[in-house]
Amino acid sequence: MPADDSTLPRILTPVALSPENFKPYGDVIQTAGKDFHYINNRQVARYHDLAEVDTLEEGGKPGISLFVAQPYAYPMRIAEMERHPLSSQAFIPLQGRPFLIVVAEPGETVRPEALRAFISDGTQGVNYHRAVWHHMLLAMDEPATFVVVDRIGSGPNCDICAMNDGEETVMLTLSD
Repeated sequence: MPADDSTLPRILTPVALSPENFKPYGDVIQTAGKDFHYINNRQVARYHDLAEVDTLEEGGKPGISLFVAQPYAYPMRIAEMERHPLSSQAFIPLQGRPFLIVVAEPGETVRPEALRAFISDGTQGVNYHRAVWHHMLLAMDEPATFVVVDRIGSGPNCDICAMNDGEETVMLTLSD
């Protein structure tokens, strides 16, 4: 007897990250295809203004942190998503390791069918725009360190949305 489709999980497979496909959610931080100018006696190529840092709401200020993400076992169930209603949040990989990104456009909650998944090639970072739903950092095969640029300040700046609360289950997989 065939399985009831309503009980099967929704499968979410990442696609290659690009500025075009990530635009509804934020900025891709990369040098590929970007304009630059030389500084320091032409010894350094400066790729300027790759993402908009948005942290000043309610007296916030920009801060730089390091996050070390542990790898997950895939496939994995998407259990919750988070958003930052007062600021953007950028993640820039330091070790050149690919990582996964799961996002949904701003809204009061996250619908399973709205989730999108991307894979960074390890040279690309992301900057989530204000209020974009995103999964916590998703390292792949080994721990990965990221520079994080986000808001430092008081005020509620992290909302959590539990997934699967009466909704269908979403499984993130690395392949079809």
